[in-house]
Amino acid sequence: MEKTLVLVKPDGVKRQLGGEIISRFEKRGLRIVALKMCSISRELGEKHYAEHVGKPFFQGLVDFISSGPVIAMVVEGENAIRAVRTMMGATNPLDSVPGTIRGDLALVMSENVIHGSDGPESAEREINTFFASAEIF
Repeated sequence: MEKTLVLVKPDGVKRQLGGEIISRFEKRGLRIVALKMCSISRELGEKHYAEHVGKPFFQGLVDFISSGPVIAMVVEGENAIRAVRTMMGATNPLDSVPGTIRGDLALVMSENVIHGSDGPESAEREINTFFASAEIF
């Protein structure tokens, strides 16, 4: 079984979309094997977005992800990474089709509600950044 990290970003938490987003994954047949609400420090935000260091949008990403609480979860299932990314929709919500999380729940790229790991290596790194092994069931 494949695992991936999903974050409901501060805008999604503020808009109380966590339950709907979790429900969509569970209805699809994916399992939530770890779940918590937490605040992301600037340091953790910089670690999470380390692959974007030096890019013009890096500080904006860190500022936003550390601006309020997030819901962090580990989602497990067959082809979980691909399934989650398909369900999320395009990074720019205006390019996301209706029926996807971003296509239904977001309007602007800077506040696009959700993050999901983009591959097996990033999933492992991101899961280990946010969860201790004892927190994953």
